[in-house]
Order: sequence, then C-alpha cells, then structure tokens
Amino acid sequence: MGFMDSLFNMADKKELKKFNKTVDVIDSFESKFSSMSDKELKNMTNIFKDRIAKGESLDDILPEAFAVVREASKRVLGMRHYRVQLIGGIVLHQGRIAEMKTGEGKTLVATAPVYLNALTGKGVHVVTVNDYLAKRDKEEMGKIYEFLGMTVGVIVHGQNPTVRREQYNCDITYGTNNEYGFDYLKDNMVIHKEQMVQRELNYAIVDEVDSILIDEARTPLIISGPGDKSTHLYSDANTFVLTLREGDYELDEKQKSISLTESGIQKAEVYFNVDNITDIAHTELYHHINQALRAHKIMKSDVDYVAKDGEIVIVDEFTGRLMFGRRYSEGLHQAIEAKEGLKIQRESKTLATVTFQNYFRMYNKIAGMTGTAKTEEEEFKAIYKMDVFQIPTNKPVIREDLPDAVYKNQIGKFNAVVEDIIERTKVKQPILVGTVSIEKSELLSQLLKRRGVKHEVLNAKHHDKEAEIIAQAGRLGAVTIATNMAGRGTDIVLGGNPVFLTKKEMKRLGYSEDIINKVDSALDASELDENDEILKAKQEYDKLLTKYKKQTEEEQKQVIEAGGLAIIGTERHEARRIDNQLRGRAGRQGDPGSSRFYIALDDDLMRLFGSDKISRIVDKIGLEEDMPIEHKILSKSIEGAQKKVEGKNFGIRKHVLQYDDVMNKQREIMYGERSRVLAGENLKEQIEGMIHSIIEEGVNAYFIETGFNEEGFKEYMYHQFMPKGSIEIPDIEKLNQSEIVEKVYEIAMKIYGAKEELVGSERMREVERVILLQSVDSHWMDHIDAMDQLRQGIGLRAIGQQDPVVAYKIEGFDMFDEMTKHIQEDTVKYLFNITVEAPVERKQVVDLEKISSSASDEPENKTVRKDEQVGRNDECPCGSGKKYKKCCGK
Repeated sequence: MGFMDSLFNMADKKELKKFNKTVDVIDSFESKFSSMSDKELKNMTNIFKDRIAKGESLDDILPEAFAVVREASKRVLGMRHYRVQLIGGIVLHQGRIAEMKTGEGKTLVATAPVYLNALTGKGVHVVTVNDYLAKRDKEEMGKIYEFLGMTVGVIVHGQNPTVRREQYNCDITYGTNNEYGFDYLKDNMVIHKEQMVQRELNYAIVDEVDSILIDEARTPLIISGPGDKSTHLYSDANTFVLTLREGDYELDEKQKSISLTESGIQKAEVYFNVDNITDIAHTELYHHINQALRAHKIMKSDVDYVAKDGEIVIVDEFTGRLMFGRRYSEGLHQAIEAKEGLKIQRESKTLATVTFQNYFRMYNKIAGMTGTAKTEEEEFKAIYKMDVFQIPTNKPVIREDLPDAVYKNQIGKFNAVVEDIIERTKVKQPILVGTVSIEKSELLSQLLKRRGVKHEVLNAKHHDKEAEIIAQAGRLGAVTIATNMAGRGTDIVLGGNPVFLTKKEMKRLGYSEDIINKVDSALDASELDENDEILKAKQEYDKLLTKYKKQTEEEQKQVIEAGGLAIIGTERHEARRIDNQLRGRAGRQGDPGSSRFYIALDDDLMRLFGSDKISRIVDKIGLEEDMPIEHKILSKSIEGAQKKVEGKNFGIRKHVLQYDDVMNKQREIMYGERSRVLAGENLKEQIEGMIHSIIEEGVNAYFIETGFNEEGFKEYMYHQFMPKGSIEIPDIEKLNQSEIVEKVYEIAMKIYGAKEELVGSERMREVERVILLQSVDSHWMDHIDAMDQLRQGIGLRAIGQQDPVVAYKIEGFDMFDEMTKHIQEDTVKYLFNITVEAPVERKQVVDLEKISSSASDEPENKTVRKDEQVGRNDECPCGSGKKYKKCCGK
C-alpha cells in the first residue's frame, strides 16, 4: 500500500507543478491589469466575450481572466488571491473537487472559475448548504462580479416565480441544493413555457460538496399531494405498541431495523382481532405496527427529530440543523406524530421526485470544494465522475492533534471533558466542543452550568444564531458547544470577528437589518444614496468597526499565547470526514491550536461497530471509569468501525441511486415530451403516429388463427376513438394485416382531416398540445405513485432469490410501457371527440403555488385549478397573437 500511495503522491506532485506553471502565467499579467483604470478593467469582460465568440476556448483565456478577477478583488474587497487559491480555482474549472482546509478562503477561490465560466453567457450556479450562506456569498463575492459588469442573483426560500426567473437569468446565481432541485421538478409541472424559471443546467460549483452530494444524497427530493389513507390506524398502532414488552420485538440497532417476535405477533392478532396478521390482506396494518415500533424504539427525540410548534421537525444527522418542511416517508412521520401526541397529518402521494445524484449529473459540468472529500473519493468517482485534488495550505498547519482519550463509559468520558474545559478556561483558551446530537450538547451544557462555566450552546434549536455564535468561538475565554458541523461555512477568527461584533452593536443601537446590510456592503460613503439616515449609519458603522478591529487584534495576540483554539470532540462520528471537519476548525492560516476526541466504549459507534476484543481487554484490566486508555488497538478499532459504517452508508446511497436510475430514464422521456409541447412544436405527425399505432395494435389483437374477427375489431375501434359505423371496408376478409391497418388508417385520417377543417388548423395544433399535456401529466403522476408503491414492496423478492433492483427495472419498464399506451389512447380519444364549441385551455394538474419548495413530503391540499378565464378581447393564450374571440374563443 505504501508503494501505491507513493505512486499517487508522485502523480499529484506532477500535477501541482503544472498548476504552479499556470499560476506563474497568471502572475505575469498582474502588472498589466493593476495599471489599468477601473473602466479599462471592467471592459476586459467584453473583450473576453468577443474572444470566446471568435472561437477561443475558456482554457485559452483562463490566465488572463483569473488575473482580472484577482485585480478586481483587490480593488473591491481588499483581498488578493493566494497562489493556492488560484490553484483551487483551476481545479474547479476542470470540473473536479478541490479539497482545501478550513480557513483557506474557499468562498474567494470560487470567484475566478465562476467568472471565467459565466463569460459563455450560459449561467453558473453556486450551490451552498443554507440560505444564509447563499445570501452572504452573493452579497460579498457579488461585488467582484458586479464590478466586472456581470449580473448576480440569489435563490432563497419564499421567492415568487417571477423573481426566481430573474435570478436564474443572471450570469451567476447563488442558492441551496434544495431550491435548485425543487425548481427543476416544478419547471416540469408547469403548463406554459413562460412559467419555467430555470435555464439549461450549465456549470455548478458545489460548496461543502461532501455534505450536499454525499450526506444529503440518501434522501430524494419529493413533491407530493394529499393521499387518501385514513389516519386512525396510526393512533391504533401507537396504542398497541405501548402494551408490548421487551421479548415481543426484535431490535437490530446496527441496521436500524425492528420486527415483532412470535409473542408480539400473537398479541397483535388478539388486539386487532385478526386471524393471521402476516397475511397479505393485513399488510397495511402490519406496516403501521412496524412503523409505530420504529417510532418508539429507534427514533429518538432531540437526536433524530424535535417536536417544535406542534410539528415533528427532522434533525440532519450530519450538521445538526433542523430540516423544516422535510418529512419521513412511508408513514414513519405520522407514527412519530402519534408517539408524541401531536395531530397526525394525512399521508401523501408522490407527484414528482428526483435524487440529488441524478439532478446534479444533468449539469454540463460540475465541480465541488470542501475541507474533507478524500475519504469519499471512490464514491465521487463512481457516481459523479469527479476526482479529488488536495490543495496545499497557504501556511503550514501547526495544530496539535492529540491521541483519542478512551473511557469505560459515558460518565467517565463527560467528567473528563468537563475537567479539560475547566483547565483550559484557566488560561482563557477558546474552546469549541463538538457533540453528535442536541441531547448530548444539552447534557454537557448542564454539567458546565453546575461547575459555573460560562458558555454558548449552538445546536439545531438555535440555528438562526448559528453564524453569529460560531464566528465568535475564537474569542478569549469563549466556550462554544456545537452539534457536529453547525456553523459550517463561517470562519472562526482568533480574537473574534470584528464585522459580526459591529453588526451586533448596530442592531442594539436600533438600526434595521436592511440598513446594516447596505452600509456593510458599501466600500465607502460615495456608493450610498444621499440619505441622511444611511450616511449617518455608515459613519457609525465605520467608527464601530475600527474600534472592534483594534479590540480583536489585541485579543488575538492573547489567544495565540493561550494556545489558539482548542477543539474537543465528545464522540467519534460515523464518517471520518465529519471528525476531520471538526478538527479543521482550528489551525487556520498557520494559527496555533489543538484537537482531541473523547470516546466511551458505550458510545453508539463503539457499541455497534467496534470490536468485542476491546471490551474483553477492558474487563480483564478492570479499569476505573475515570481512567483513560490510549492504545494502538483502540485507534485501529475506531477507524475500522468508521470504515464499516462509511461502507454501509455508501451502499445505501448506491441503492437509492440504482432505483432512481430506473425512474431517471423514464423521467427524461416524459420531461422531454412535455418540453416539446411547451415549446409549441407541431405535434401533428406524432398524433398521426399514435393513431396508426392504436389501429395496428387492434388489428394484431383480432387477427386470430381462424381468420380476422371483423366484428370484434370494429367494436374495439369504436370503443377506442372511431365514430360508430365509420369502418366499412369491402372484402375485408381478403386483405392481410398491414392492408387492413392502412385502410382503417386512411378512414381515420379523413375523419381527423374533416375535424381539423371545422376547428381550424391553427387551433387544432393548440388543441393537440393541450390534450397531450393533460394526458401526460395525469398519467405520469399516477405512474410515479405506482412506482413508489412497487418499490416499497419489491424488497421481498430477495426472499425468492431474485435481485429486487432487477425486478424493479423489469416491472417498471412494463408499467412505463402500459402508461405510454394509455396516454396515446386517451389523447386520440379526446381529439376525435372534440367539438367546435368546446373551450380549449391548458389545465394545471397541481397548484404549484401551494407547493412549498422545501417540502419533500408535505401533505398539503394541492387543488387542481383551471387557468384564469380569458376575456373575449384579450390576446389568445395559445400564442397566435389574435384576440381570443377571433381564435380559440370562436
């Protein structure tokens, strides 16, 4: 393995040399651009665009474009890109992952490749983990792009479609993965092209790429409508589960699975008065009991979810953030609502769905940046075809990573953590404590309160103050407890962040959020409106900023003397990445710092995935609970346990993707069909093809061994779409199959031609589009729901030695075939029955305004709504340019 590692290192070093040569070229342009006036520098954007139009590639203009961005950043933000930041930019432009340590300035790294790729005019998306970071980065980095004449937008929760469209039409758009994904799904549910908000998916840079493309990839995005299932079964199952004792169910904590034992099944049959609860007739009841069991025995309050304002809100296990609007699927959310005694929401029906894997693979080019991705490189390559390049730090890392301290149990571990914190506070060293759950952070908080240690708690319950709290974690004597990676994306500066302190003081003085943001984003007073209040606020802001800068600089020296930021981990996380991220919060830009993890042998990770060998050793030694153990076997065992879980989680994500790949092919076909309709294409040929296909199928079905069943065929065709008595073909019995098909097709086309003459060609084309769109929408939504049902039950095929994924592919294909057949039949039937007087208008199958873009499973009442009525003298919605009364309103 050592030999293989050295081979990879050689390859990386070789590539790094290449990157350094490119950076030398970028540096050579610095004097040229620094001597330019602002106007000349801005004009470089137009020059680059012209060069691209004349055939130059982005790679050709990369060195100059990067140099221009660096110069603009110096002038606008007072920040000059380091060499390593330019290397990071080159890696991002190549569509790869740049792994850069915390504090290396990833936000600034992205500006150069974003500007370069935005020159094509096709748009660039920057993807962040939350709305706060999207707005912050748009405000801060947007100044560079706007200075260079580019437009910058931001997509946040709650914007209406008109605003969203404007933001997407900007050269550069910031937003979260959820917002982008839901907009894609909604765009494929609209009924007019003008209602779509997104453009072609061109280039995306994903910030915190491991969090978005790995951690969140297990949960698909779902838009849903109300289901028709009753909710009383949830409360009945909940009441029953409360009567069970330990031997009535079997729990596997590793797999997070639970099932009734023989005694539990007998109790259920008596309680619900059924003969055999495992019988197929009682599948639904059995499913509800299992979900109630999961809710009580596996799902933990303040770890997996919190009850807030009468609702169950999921907690993201990786970041500790609350995931508002997201719901557990398959009735688990309702089971938890019953457990917590809350109002049980109706189950929902899936209307549209996509996984993050398949959404992001639609971009022409995708890149990512994070502090930790190397441990998951295999997955990035397998799913996204992106490799990871580790970029050296600007200054050497001098943080001291201490070995893990392992204790016999939780009591010993937490007592040791508290003692460590107290020792460090004596020298006023700032401390950031990472916990794996809200529950643990609150337990530690109580222990510190008892000992009189002043501290801040940052967990999902206080996510609104996240950035503010984490930004000040480096202040002298500060003690901050945070759920794993809360506050990710906010820099911890030793001595405190003067900008945050200034904003906080401005708020205290009574200035509004809007005014504070205006004066913060303006470089000097000349950029602000001639407004006394704003000018006064700017003066106050500058005065406070100078004061706090001086204060934090003095404090920084004291913090460095105290040893820099100390990171204390109270438990190892399932993924090594998350531990590395926590460690990486200290030691930014050559700062001093330290990190240490405290582990107990009864931590979930050690208990479920650690080796039994350790427990046996500890029992033999007879360790006291306050005695730490440090041994190589322990370190190996911890890493082995983490690798096991990482492998298991990769398997889950791969599994989700395998199923969604089946849906993805179908989705591409259906969304492609919709796009043709929305683009106003002439569908006459396609409709003729549908008519021919239905006739051919009918003829083949009624051509039997004894000859052609003429009566049966006619009845079938009259039922399908042909007018009664229209099929009269002399000597039909003498014709072969293809001749009958052509004769019937000829009759059908004459009838259709006559219908078109009556309705008018132009109107007929719009009628075809309207009817096909409605038919596609209603059948596709039913099909998604049917596929969802199929997937829930397909796992049982494994019992019969059949691969469930293969079975899902085969049956899914048959169901898709069946659906397209129904779409064709419905479309043709409606077209042949259309009357001249019938009003033709596009109907929205789902009211998009009532779909919350953050709701993956939210069962709201989504009404089916007709478009607004068009006035007789208004322009016709079919796009003909005529008045409604002269066109479709005839």
